[in-house]
Amino acid sequence: MAEAARVIRAGGLVGFATETVYGLGADASSDRAVAGIFAAKGRPSNHPLIVHVADPAQVADYAASVPPFAARLMKALWPGPLTVILPRKFGVAAAAAGGQDSIGLRCPAHPVAQALLRACATGVAAPSANRFGRVSPTTAQHVAQEFGDGLLVLDGGPCEVGIESSIVDCTRGRPVLLRPGVFTRAQLEAACGEPVPTEDELAGEDVAAPRASGTLESHYAPNAKVRLMDAAAIQAALELLGEDAAHIAVYARSIVRIRSAQVVYRRMPDDAMATAQQLFAVLRGFDAQAVKLIWIEHLPPDAAWDGVRDRLERAAAG
Repeated sequence: MAEAARVIRAGGLVGFATETVYGLGADASSDRAVAGIFAAKGRPSNHPLIVHVADPAQVADYAASVPPFAARLMKALWPGPLTVILPRKFGVAAAAAGGQDSIGLRCPAHPVAQALLRACATGVAAPSANRFGRVSPTTAQHVAQEFGDGLLVLDGGPCEVGIESSIVDCTRGRPVLLRPGVFTRAQLEAACGEPVPTEDELAGEDVAAPRASGTLESHYAPNAKVRLMDAAAIQAALELLGEDAAHIAVYARSIVRIRSAQVVYRRMPDDAMATAQQLFAVLRGFDAQAVKLIWIEHLPPDAAWDGVRDRLERAAAG
């Protein structure tokens, strides 16, 4: 941990565990260090990063103001898998913010992330520790596969949550959900005491949303082509191909009959939280088995699945 903090303070990069996914961190106060993240990931420099802080008191180092509803969100849900976007203090963390006048802040709950942030005594800008647009890492081994042995990685075990944080924009006088996570809208609304519409629900309004991490149409994509299908369509396709089916992976809750030994099958949990926790590891596992198509059963419509649904729709868009 001491070596990781030294690397961060010296302007280098460190991989580290959080409860959501593994992050690729650099000193948020150093535009030069942050540029190293963009270069390592192949990420456009105008695509903002999230700044991780050890304590809500550090918000004042980066935010010019904090609306009351944002303060209520942070009090209720920090530390945890929630990012709030706030007006950025002038002259602070411009590179991490992608040049915007707003900044995304998160206080992670994972003890490894907390220990690193306290050892560094600075905010750490950190997107997911993978090449841009690809499947996020949820183990230290995933990070090593992306960046090799030259990157110091703080291994905190498999990520408990498994998908990235919910992102709530707090710059427009009311909370707006930009990216769903494991918190449902009902939980967010209970925490802040106000309705939390999605960006789609505000379509047509003149005020544009700030750019935010993980909100591109295509994201979280494995090498194989992802198709979202209902269970009947998956079964019909497998029956049609029969024993000739090959280079296909199936991730489904329903029991499917598979006649070909060349089809890779993983059963999706019935529980949304359990699916979120394993989702990225499953997609990476399919890639490791060199499948060309991944057929995934449509998710239940209830709100608990919104975060997983968002990741899969973006993966399929790729």
